[in-house]
Amino acid sequence: MAAVLYYDVILKPVITEKSMAGMSEKKYTFLVHPEANKTMIKEAVEKMFEGTKVAKVNTINMPVKKKRRGTTVGKTSKKKKAIVWLTQDSKEIEIFAGL
Repeated sequence: MAAVLYYDVILKPVITEKSMAGMSEKKYTFLVHPEANKTMIKEAVEKMFEGTKVAKVNTINMPVKKKRRGTTVGKTSKKKKAIVWLTQDSKEIEIFAGL
């Protein structure tokens, strides 16, 4: 694996009804780099968002789907989701504040 820096680990937040409901419990969902592990994700969240402390991280490898366009058959790219729990004394993540 190439050197993945902390700002390359988190790709974007996942905005769904289920992830928005989890924010009241300080549970946030992100799309992350497919090669990132739990410790890399924890460090990236704590460095990118000041005042946050991560309690635990769960990761999910999203399945690759077959796609077809005419006679050409292909596959979607690999994706990985991370669900990050913050501690009770941690600050909220600002990008989710206005949603």
